[in-house]
Amino acid sequence: MKANFLDLHAAADFLGPGAVEVDRYQTEITDIVRRRGVFGQRIKQVPATGHPSRFFEETAIASPTAAQAFVDPRNIQPTTQSPTRVERSVPLKALVSQINYNLFDLEVGTQQSQFAYLQAKDLADAVEGLLRTHDVALWNGNDTSLSAPTTAQYFGAIGQIDAGGNTTTIAAGASIVDGLKSTIAQMVASSSFEVRPTAIYANPVLLDLIDREMKAEFNVVLSTTEITGGLRVKTLSTQAGDLPLIPEWALGYTGTGGAGSVLPAYIVSEDMIEYHWLTDPNPRVFKLGLPSSLATESVVVKFGGVVVKGASYAHYEVKVNR
Repeated sequence: MKANFLDLHAAADFLGPGAVEVDRYQTEITDIVRRRGVFGQRIKQVPATGHPSRFFEETAIASPTAAQAFVDPRNIQPTTQSPTRVERSVPLKALVSQINYNLFDLEVGTQQSQFAYLQAKDLADAVEGLLRTHDVALWNGNDTSLSAPTTAQYFGAIGQIDAGGNTTTIAAGASIVDGLKSTIAQMVASSSFEVRPTAIYANPVLLDLIDREMKAEFNVVLSTTEITGGLRVKTLSTQAGDLPLIPEWALGYTGTGGAGSVLPAYIVSEDMIEYHWLTDPNPRVFKLGLPSSLATESVVVKFGGVVVKGASYAHYEVKVNR
């Protein structure tokens, strides 16, 4: 039998008197890959009532008109009133991901003892990766109905707000800040609903345009506040109070951010947006039995659905033309 030998030069960086230099690496992997979005961490997490998850929405209280309410005190003839309530539902959706570990590769890694933490990191990243997809779909899920689902994805918050009909446009050259503030004032001024928006979400490019406008027009630097995870963001003074301007990378826009662009912002009442979860609000990891290949298989699963309550009155889409 002919023996095969490998040349050590193939693995060594340098061979010399008293020295054999081989490849070594830092035991930490550089990693600033984008993971979670802010929106999914700020909205309400509630257990689903079933599939679909059902709830009731009151759209009007029992309120008589002035002509019905005011009567002759010596001839009282009341008019019967009743509240208006509507049954709503949100279908639950399934998100899954799988990661496999090859037995041979795990044992080689263990024997080298160079990236001892890698298996745990990759499993944690598999969970984070599923949550990243979840966070993007919370805004952009392509389903088109809560009552009659058409796709396997969520009916995203953007689609639900659009379907509610609350959309306005700030023309090119018009003040972005004035447009946002006037829209919020109109929401707060509603005589039918006690609307109190809590945040403005937009792509960082649009928020940068707001910063530039405030500096150019008023020489003002917006104040900041701390939100989820210690993140500090700018705030905008409005008739609903100082609202955080939250940069959301999952919100896309057309154009380059300058002339010919359409950049959307979403004024939302976060306490009216809910994620209905099944069993657990966090993804669960199931470790499957070893197949004949001896690969360890782990499946990440999450069940739930997002609903924008009051889509027609508690939230607004503002499209900024530039």
